[in-house]
Amino acid sequence: MLIAFNKPFNVLCQFTDRSEPPRRTLAEFGLPPRVYAAGRLDYDSEGLLLLTDDGALANRLTDPRHKQPKTYWVQVEGTPTDEQLDRLRRGVALNDGPTRPARVEPLEPAPTLWPRDPPVRFRKSVPDAWLSMTITEGRNRQVRRMTAAVGLPTLRLVRVAMGDTRLGDLAPGAWRAL
Repeated sequence: MLIAFNKPFNVLCQFTDRSEPPRRTLAEFGLPPRVYAAGRLDYDSEGLLLLTDDGALANRLTDPRHKQPKTYWVQVEGTPTDEQLDRLRRGVALNDGPTRPARVEPLEPAPTLWPRDPPVRFRKSVPDAWLSMTITEGRNRQVRRMTAAVGLPTLRLVRVAMGDTRLGDLAPGAWRAL
């Protein structure tokens, strides 16, 4: 079984949380029994999360050796320069080593997305921009660290595709069997 789920902002990619106070988890969304997340999506990120009951499939979807592309729409603080975009496209040196090159394109106009709760902080004096960014790795907070390394802090991060699977019009908190 393979499930596409639109993970809302500030939801853990697990079914339980032992922290105090407990955070929101996947348990509240009526997902089928015995599925688990194939990979992770940060607590403060949104969008496509694949869940499965098949360990071999989860490995094929998430192991970096398989180089499955993951596409994100990234709202960044600032106006990206050609040099910043080229650095992302070549790969960025992070504290855990260089990243593979990313496919990066400005998203103009900005994508139409559901409202985020709480909303992204808006500042009149600081511009922001949206990028489409595709990576083939899955390091911890990789997209956020890459954009920060080139001087474009991430404000909002939405995964819209993993491999051939796209989020499409799936509403936050909704899921569909694939």
